[in-house]
Order: sequence, then structure tokens, then C-alpha cells
Amino acid sequence: MSDSLQGKTVIVTGGSKGIGKGIARVFANHGTNVAIVARHLDIAKASAAELDQTGSKIRAYHGNVSDRESMEAMVKEVVRDFGGIDVLCANAGIFPSVTIEEMTDQNWDDVINTNTKGLLFSLQACLPYLKKADFGRVVITSSITGAVTGYPGWSHYGASKAAQLGFMKTAALELASEHITVNAVLPGNVLTEGLEGMGEDYIKDMAASIPLKKLGSVEDIGYAALFLASKEAGFITGQTIVVDGGQILPED
Repeated sequence: MSDSLQGKTVIVTGGSKGIGKGIARVFANHGTNVAIVARHLDIAKASAAELDQTGSKIRAYHGNVSDRESMEAMVKEVVRDFGGIDVLCANAGIFPSVTIEEMTDQNWDDVINTNTKGLLFSLQACLPYLKKADFGRVVITSSITGAVTGYPGWSHYGASKAAQLGFMKTAALELASEHITVNAVLPGNVLTEGLEGMGEDYIKDMAASIPLKKLGSVEDIGYAALFLASKEAGFITGQTIVVDGGQILPED
């Protein structure tokens, strides 16, 4: 990857753990300023301290993506510290499991508010500054679930992730005149802290269903996001990159 992102400022929502932390690490290793945003500031600070060994400027911020005022306040802090915003990695998301039969209004609203409304609030808060950037970038962490596949217990999650892609296409059209691109990464099964706690046998079973016979790493998602955020990807907008080791390819 070229040095087109050197010195740029990247916001990563949900950046304190899992895929978000992997995205933050990859961007930090490529010379960007990274704002790690999370609901729990103490965890975000710990992640920022760990990643700061890269030598990049990394800071932690409190932010609840489902709260518009929280996102606006967070963005003001980032701009105060770094001077602007060039890339929004809209990664924050939740995926509690519940069947359709047992689904409550609160179950549904919690996921939609975080995963879908949270994307809207994050982008709206960042938009004035993305317009001022040399080249503004929005990279959404969606999923193969919802857009391509289904999974029992995740009807609300799948709906939210499919909705993100519908939002992406219109956002790409609306923001094209501002030279802002909007794209999404669709992860398959990725090895995160949560999966590590499920045990080696569980992980092996999951890996067996993937043509490459391994789970993805959080950095695999980070590198896809890095590409979409780069100057070199400037003619790509409203598109998705599936990063799943071939998981969705088999016919049965």
C-alpha cells in the first residue's frame, strides 16, 4: 500500500476490540492518526495504549453510536485533537442471538439502533469534516450475514447489516459530488476475542467449513478497509468487498 494515508485522521467506531481493534492497528501501522471510539472509555484507552507502540498518534474517545449528541461531541473532540477527519470506519455493531419467536421490541431496537441508526449518526457527525478532507472516505463494516447468508438467531442482525448496504448505495450517490466515497467490507468468520473463548474444537469446526480452512484475522478486515480508504481506491464507491476465505462460495 502506498503512503497516501500518511498523516490522515481515521475514526474507528467500536475500535476497542475485535474487528475494530484490528482495523485501528492496521491504520496505525500505516501512519495515520487513529481515534478509537467506544462506549467504554477505559477499554478504549487500554487499546490505544497497546497500539501506540506503533508510533502513530492514537487516542481514545467515548462515543455511543446510537446517540446523535454523543457522536457529535466525540467528533468535536477528535477535530480539536487532530485538526480534521479524513476517514470514518463505521464498525460499531452488536449481535446478540435471539430467535424470531422470542424476539422482543427491545431486542430488535437495540440492534437496529446500534448497527443501522448508529451508522447514520456517525456519518452525519463526521460529514462536515469529510467534506473538507483532500479525499473523504467512509468504510462500513457490514457482514456476509444478512447481505448474502442467514444464520439462526440473527434475524435482527442480518436485517441491520443488509440495511447498511442499502444505505451505502444512496450515501455513495449523495456524497459523490463532495469527492467522498462510501464502501463496505463484508467479513465472514473472523477470529476475535469472543471466539477464542469458545475453545479450540469449536474454532476447528468453523474453519473446516471455509475453503481456505482457517478463520480470518481482524487484520484481514483491516487491510480491506485500508485499501478502500486509500487514495488509490478513489474510483470505487458504493461497492462491497467480501473477506471470508471463500466461505460463501460452496453450493451446499
